[in-house]
Amino acid sequence: MFNKIKLNPKKQILFVYVVLLLVTFAVYWQANQYDFVSFDDNLYVTDNINIQTGSTLDRLHWAFSTKYFGLWNPLVWISFMLDYQLYGLNAGGYHVTNLIFHILSTLLLFWLFHRMTNQIWPSAFVAAFFALHPLHVESVAWVSERKDVLSAFFWMLTLCLYVFYTEKQSAKRYLLVFFSFVLALLSKPMVITLPVIMMLLDYWPLKRFESQQGNGLLWQIKEKLPFLILSLALIFITFYTPGSNVSYQLLPLEVRLANAPVAFVIYLIKTFWPQGMAVFYPFPAHIPVWQTWGTLLLIVSISTVIMIAAKRQPHLFVGWFWFVITIALVIGIFQIGEFSMADRYHYLPSIGIAIMLAWGMPLLFTLKALHKKILFPAAITLLIMMSVITWKQCGYWKNNFSLFSHAIQVTRNNFLAHTSLGLDFFEKGYIGEAIEHYNKAILMKSGYDKAHNNRGIAYVALRQYQLAIGDFNNAIRMHPAFAQYHFNRAYTYDLLGQYPLAIEDYNTAIRLRPAFAEFYYYRGCAYGKINQYQLAFENCNEAIRLKPNFAGAYMCRGSAYLKQGNKTLGCRDAQTACEMGACGLFEVARSKEICR
Repeated sequence: MFNKIKLNPKKQILFVYVVLLLVTFAVYWQANQYDFVSFDDNLYVTDNINIQTGSTLDRLHWAFSTKYFGLWNPLVWISFMLDYQLYGLNAGGYHVTNLIFHILSTLLLFWLFHRMTNQIWPSAFVAAFFALHPLHVESVAWVSERKDVLSAFFWMLTLCLYVFYTEKQSAKRYLLVFFSFVLALLSKPMVITLPVIMMLLDYWPLKRFESQQGNGLLWQIKEKLPFLILSLALIFITFYTPGSNVSYQLLPLEVRLANAPVAFVIYLIKTFWPQGMAVFYPFPAHIPVWQTWGTLLLIVSISTVIMIAAKRQPHLFVGWFWFVITIALVIGIFQIGEFSMADRYHYLPSIGIAIMLAWGMPLLFTLKALHKKILFPAAITLLIMMSVITWKQCGYWKNNFSLFSHAIQVTRNNFLAHTSLGLDFFEKGYIGEAIEHYNKAILMKSGYDKAHNNRGIAYVALRQYQLAIGDFNNAIRMHPAFAQYHFNRAYTYDLLGQYPLAIEDYNTAIRLRPAFAEFYYYRGCAYGKINQYQLAFENCNEAIRLKPNFAGAYMCRGSAYLKQGNKTLGCRDAQTACEMGACGLFEVARSKEICR
């Protein structure tokens, strides 16, 4: 795409690396000052005790054995544990880590295509397109999307090592590729398509098919078989093993099938016209039949034309099917949330479109002199425009209010944005404003359990307990297997002094989520209030076993001991709680000269 610049090739390559690094850094560095957002960051970091207890062997075991929040991505948890050791809960540090991985992926992407094609400027365009595209802001500026930037880094590293392997095939190099692919799989399930991408690169630009006359496909499957087996294993882990902390309603298959081709084409449109970007895109209330069939026909038509031209223009074939294959798993057929599409799913697929542009656009200009006069300025202009839009889009991620307010402005019926904005108002103490946003969310989606649950919590804060119980009833009816809803209703019954009802709901919450210390603590306190001390001790003991530094559980158990008349054990637990920073019970006991 680009003509020669008056630098020798080595200096041109160094120039590209430096510019990619500095421009990407400049566009995204503002995220260093951003907060966590309430959308998933609490589950991944701020409220996740599992990543806040250090990288101990127990925590590493948890990282590899859990499907917390529905996904198996142990490297993501380990990276958050390491971040917590470095930054605590300073959100800026987590954002910087995301940015570092994004920059490293960009540099590896440039190295990859330059190594395969020996063309500097088309490879630089592909890397810059990936680094600066506005749809990639979500992957970089959202702490919870660590899985995107981490998996992309290992995706690029795997392909770079694969190129080394193809240059000189050996068991050692093959094992390095395989190990890097394992690390990618441990970061995000979406990378299961990587073995197929290797096959595409073998077709072009590596051209390995040319040396395998007549048995190219069989040879490819044999060489990639270990990678394909691992991909199938991860599919099983992701879809057929139980997860936790997932609360969404599965849409009918026909709705998902109707949405899939529409979402595909919207991704394609947003690649060239990135506008109306939001953290959440609701499923449309109705998808016209003509949209589904029209977009499907467009996809098939483009694919057919490109397949016919594959021999003459292999870069178009590889670029298009890179995009198709990598985005196929995330266009909504396999539902993993309540969104119709998400900007983050464009992260790796976009490379395919960049390949088509970098090696396809020069075909429109037969005179090479026009490359310098037209293509080079056009590419620079495009990248500058993308940088400006990306910088502006990144600014919306600075906090909850700006993020979800923007989402409400650029989308329709965004029930999740209203619910999240309500939570932001609630946390700042504006309960009335929070309830207004929850009301809007419920009007937009009557069966939205999260909005009912959050409104119930707001009513508890206003001491309107009966209204709260009504909302918790609705949330439980909509999603009866979600433990937190039962707990919230139990806590409300507890406040009303209806301890048997509270204990019944605590029982259900514990059955649904048996390893959560807080549930045992509250049930233990409830038993203590009705003088069932042995059950109170048993629940507090279990809470302490699950969470050894749980000051509240020591206070609860100490209170039960003191009420039972066991001064020695009661004062010991009260003092332990005090040493952990919760001195209320101990001070009361001392003031009454019980523990003097």
